[in-house]
Amino acid sequence: MNSQDLLSTPGLVAGAFLLLATLWGTSFVAIEAGLDYFPPLLFAGVRYALAGAVVLGYAVLVSDRWVPSGRDEWLGVGVAGAFVIALYHGLLYIGELYIPGAVAAVVVSLSPVLTAAFAALLLPNQRLGPVEIAGFALGLVGVIVIADPGGSGFGGPELIGVTLTFLSAVAFSIGAVLLRPIRTDFPIAALQGWAMLVGAGMLFVGAAGLGESPGAIVWNATSIVSLAYLTVLSGVVAFLIYFALLDAVGPTQLHLVGYVEPVVAAAGSWVLLGHLIEAEAIVGFLAILAGFAALERREIAHFVTTRYGYGV
Repeated sequence: MNSQDLLSTPGLVAGAFLLLATLWGTSFVAIEAGLDYFPPLLFAGVRYALAGAVVLGYAVLVSDRWVPSGRDEWLGVGVAGAFVIALYHGLLYIGELYIPGAVAAVVVSLSPVLTAAFAALLLPNQRLGPVEIAGFALGLVGVIVIADPGGSGFGGPELIGVTLTFLSAVAFSIGAVLLRPIRTDFPIAALQGWAMLVGAGMLFVGAAGLGESPGAIVWNATSIVSLAYLTVLSGVVAFLIYFALLDAVGPTQLHLVGYVEPVVAAAGSWVLLGHLIEAEAIVGFLAILAGFAALERREIAHFVTTRYGYGV
């Protein structure tokens, strides 16, 4: 059974979309909670070592092949492992030592904007016109508002956290762009499983380089639940939903998940940790969302026209 069968109605697609946004949005809160008990890079590394093993095992069961062959397939695994798993999550986890998970989710929502900008710089037949440049600028303004909410000059732990999280979004976006020209028929579940394992290995190397020790991990109910949630639900289950939605609706609509995640993260942070997101972060998020709409306006219009039969 393929994703077309599983997501055969608009209601099922909407339900899967909201579930994915919930699982990924709450992951920012789970990271924030778990960082009280795990060193950051070890935390991310353990999560993706476990999730990668499960996803690769799934690929073995459902795919006609699961071992990469040839330069392009191994290159795809390496790019995804280095940028999408290791750099993105390593910087994000360290960034969340300084800022709440809900704020990190808002900053990460800049990723589609950055992806469009890097595609214009790195790929042929891609360019940014005046509207796209304005959209990119709006996104950056949103991040600046979050980094310096009072407008009194940059500094302090919040700036460190926002900067690291912004760099994590940059790493993710560069990885997404570098993967586009790598055309193979390697199953995406197998690619993701290998990338998780490769990225986990890189995270463990980084953890050793920073002097993080497994002995510093505190095992208790909170740390175990946090790791289990991130590994099983936000990791394995969410990526399987992502694969199905990617086939069913395509990447443009799926990008919108990133703009529901901060809302979920803010609600989860308030309910579970008692943290309220500040008004400046909301303003920054709206600026980032406006930037995305400007950059992707043609793709959004095409999707609405072809799917619902009218223009915007």
